[in-house]
Amino acid sequence: MMEDKQLNELWQQYDAKLQEARILNLQSWVLNLQQFERLQKEKASRKLRGITGIKLLGVVLGLAWSIFLLFLVWHSLHWSRIFFVVSLTAIALITLYAVIMYVGHLALINQINNEDAVLAQQEKISRLQASTLHVCRILFLQMPFYCFWFITPEMLQNEWLKNLLITLPITIGFTWLAVWLYRNISVENTEKKWFRILFSSREWTYPVKALKILGEIEEYKRSVVVN
Repeated sequence: MMEDKQLNELWQQYDAKLQEARILNLQSWVLNLQQFERLQKEKASRKLRGITGIKLLGVVLGLAWSIFLLFLVWHSLHWSRIFFVVSLTAIALITLYAVIMYVGHLALINQINNEDAVLAQQEKISRLQASTLHVCRILFLQMPFYCFWFITPEMLQNEWLKNLLITLPITIGFTWLAVWLYRNISVENTEKKWFRILFSSREWTYPVKALKILGEIEEYKRSVVVN
């Protein structure tokens, strides 16, 4: 009986030490996870801060370009320059829309806080990506308007054959390309070669890298659980 009692005591002591070791291991894992998560969030934030300059430059240049175009439009309100007015007005309005969206991008980047949950950060970055694609799709719709801004009613009367054989096919071609890009620029095509070439700048690649960095947190959690 004495031996059984001593054996039980030894077993309880061993079980207590084992439980203590598990708690210490868990605490160590939580601390390591918190540190790793903090480092990954900071890396992701640095990537996003790397595109604020591009967005800000886009706002300044886009606003200046739009004001300049509208200034030209205001001083060209005459029937003889109808194509000039229509083209520049369309380009200016589309550019202003992009400027407004870029301001929203800057605000969204500023909202991404390292204190937020990982899922919340990922959701905001995904919204930023989707909005970036949307803006690019809209901007490409400007292309046809650059093809006929120089046309005048007089040219249509006196040089109709030249415009029919040269200007019209070019305008149709750029219109088709603009519509094609508008329809095909999407997340589903990000792995295609033409998409990677078109979106090779930091404005697109840095948010992609930021999402990948945050995704490594979940991979780290899974690896620890498996081990």
